Amino acid sequence: MQAPLKLVRITTVPLSMRLLITGQPHYMQKSGFDVTLVSSEGVEDWAAIPELHRFKVEKINMARQIALLQDVKSLWQLIQLFRKIRPHIVHSHTPKAGLLGMMAAFIAGVPVRIHTLAGLPMMTTSGVKRTILAWAERFTYFFAQQVWVNGKQLKSFVENEGLLPLRKSYMILNGSSNGIDLSTYHPDALDDDRLLALQQQYAFTARKFYFLAVGRVVKDKGIIELLRAFAQVHQQHPQTHLVLLGPLEQHLDPIPDDCLETLQSHPAITHVHWSNEVAYFMQLSNCFIHASHREGFPNVVLQAGAMGLPIVCSIIPGNTDIVENNNEGYLFEKGNEQALLTQMLAVLHKPDIAQAKAQALQQKIRLQYDRVAVHQAIKEQYIHHLKQQGFDVSSIH
Repeated sequence: MQAPLKLVRITTVPLSMRLLITGQPHYMQKSGFDVTLVSSEGVEDWAAIPELHRFKVEKINMARQIALLQDVKSLWQLIQLFRKIRPHIVHSHTPKAGLLGMMAAFIAGVPVRIHTLAGLPMMTTSGVKRTILAWAERFTYFFAQQVWVNGKQLKSFVENEGLLPLRKSYMILNGSSNGIDLSTYHPDALDDDRLLALQQQYAFTARKFYFLAVGRVVKDKGIIELLRAFAQVHQQHPQTHLVLLGPLEQHLDPIPDDCLETLQSHPAITHVHWSNEVAYFMQLSNCFIHASHREGFPNVVLQAGAMGLPIVCSIIPGNTDIVENNNEGYLFEKGNEQALLTQMLAVLHKPDIAQAKAQALQQKIRLQYDRVAVHQAIKEQYIHHLKQQGFDVSSIH
């Protein structure tokens, strides 16, 4: 009897495992792969991964920031792990897991090495740090056999910058690392009782207009201009309210003191540090804002679009791969507080136009980004690469 083909999925932290590739490990296990998940410690995040008991789990701590001693230790541990379990495929996500995972897989002789590129930290840095990050990306791509870039504009950027050779560059379907679960992000999929409970818990009312933002509360996510623009919107339209859903990370990329004060004390701002019920908050809101300064292919924009929310987003690769033109949403120059303010007011002043744009985007997302199709395409690529390496793939179905 043929031994199962072994697949390792690796991220820097388990939160990324839980959010970026939701459902993929289970799909691949059902398809016949023997799946091992590798990431750092993080009890709560590991526990929240659906059907975790089905998979083998290896915890190897990896630092998200540059940390040479820890990086060397993590690399050695990964090499030893791969030599022990002898995977047929190692597939990495996130920058540090990509660098260490691809390097370790190469040294350990793993036959198929794939890295998914979902964003470049170097795009918002400069000087020596940018140079270091650029070389880290080049090393990752050197040791990988193929790099799956999850957005058209990001793919063009890394190719044009000479970071990624064309022969290694690939994109799954229309982009995205995981597609969108249309069975979850659909208004009809929500539980009415749970929706009512959250509505009461956070005092949502039909008399107000709710802007929603989802993501880490840090400078890089455009939170500074969002908070300042909203303060001006609220002065003109007191019925507006802003809901921020995501952790405050002042130790990594802090927002300034005046914005922190606004976040914590403004009577029309609600900050929810975390929730697994994003679809419910989207259903209770009137407009989604994604002011981020850099993205790969943002899942939250797909989710909001699938829920039929009007979207205001920054003009960056990733955002504009999804909201391609002003007929599908409202675009503004990243970091431009006044441009963001203008678009927020446009949604408020002409709600019929905003809803028409939202419906156009919703239809496109349902046609092009269904998670079922994305998972199938990923599996087909795995099979393709394994065949190229001479492996019998008859056990994969």
